[in-house]
Amino acid sequence: MSFPSVSRKSRIISAANVLYNNAVYWPNHSVYRGDTPGSLNYGCINRVYYAFANIRPDGGVFLSDEWADATAPCDGVQGALGSLMHLKQKYPHLQVVLSIGGGASTETFALVASSAILRDNFAQSARGLVEASGLDGIDIVWDYPCSPQQGSDFVSLLAAIRIHLPEDRYLLTAALPGAKPILQNINLRQAAEYLDSINLMAYDYFGPWSHRSGHHSQLYAMNKDEASGASSVQYLMASGVPGKKILFGIPLFGRSFLHASGPGHKCQGAGGGGDGSFEYCQLPRRGTKEQVDKRAVAAQCVGGDGGFVTYDNPDTVKAKAAFCKQKALGTLSLMDRSLTQKQTADDISIQGLFYSSAPSDVKDNKRSLITAGFRTLHSS
Repeated sequence: MSFPSVSRKSRIISAANVLYNNAVYWPNHSVYRGDTPGSLNYGCINRVYYAFANIRPDGGVFLSDEWADATAPCDGVQGALGSLMHLKQKYPHLQVVLSIGGGASTETFALVASSAILRDNFAQSARGLVEASGLDGIDIVWDYPCSPQQGSDFVSLLAAIRIHLPEDRYLLTAALPGAKPILQNINLRQAAEYLDSINLMAYDYFGPWSHRSGHHSQLYAMNKDEASGASSVQYLMASGVPGKKILFGIPLFGRSFLHASGPGHKCQGAGGGGDGSFEYCQLPRRGTKEQVDKRAVAAQCVGGDGGFVTYDNPDTVKAKAAFCKQKALGTLSLMDRSLTQKQTADDISIQGLFYSSAPSDVKDNKRSLITAGFRTLHSS
């Protein structure tokens, strides 16, 4: 199956022909290790989030790495962003969205979003960059609105952006974590009115910051006090977000817990990189056997240099894609019955999947998470 053609001006009508989105984040620093956008399989991908652009304290939006974005030799053209613009011509169904923010922009986002003048500066600057680059829209990655006031400012920022990036011509999305303590700071119903999708980061439920080990991207929780992908979806929908505006996140990395042999063990450090993670293409670790926890819907390997490593594999991604396709999500049985009566089938089905980040996937289609998700989303 291939995606239909789509242009920016007619994207809403054409997007209706795409059954489910299968989107990826592509970080610009990947250029430095030899990765390029041209290596991705666009038979399985219809949207790329190019990460990250930065913001100035005055609200201005700018590309974060001029060499990687616009100068580096990349797929026969200049810059990774230039490559994606070239790929848009080759694959008319492809949407390219500029992700703005990330962890380095937390304080600047809080400042800019708190001022009506700075919000307008941001929106105007973002539109200028989108139009100059031929992009399809922007993605807000504010890590994270951490108070009710910042949550209110976040919604005000979205409203300001929509004045300059109207919904009939441009995509506007936002990445949000699955953690309820963050989500409850935001009026999610209002936010969803401005957004084409909330990119739900249904991962990092456990990590080096946790007291105990756990499946960091589990679809279902093993204990009632744990968060999970399903509970995060439930919270969004109970807060007024239509399922059709939720893009469910798949991590292309695993979380390591040393000296642990499974979930629920006391944390005693982490293997992998400085953040305690391994890229999916590095998993399972040498000398270990991959297993799937079917109750949690999570893959794992134990031993070697990672201890207990929790991640996704093709089997778990297929299960998550099936979860997105269900017209009556399993989580709905836990909700108030009146909610299910008010929502339509379109509200209940989820928009699709996104993966973070694409260069960490494997090239082998049998093991590729991006391919596994796409095939399940679009199977009958």
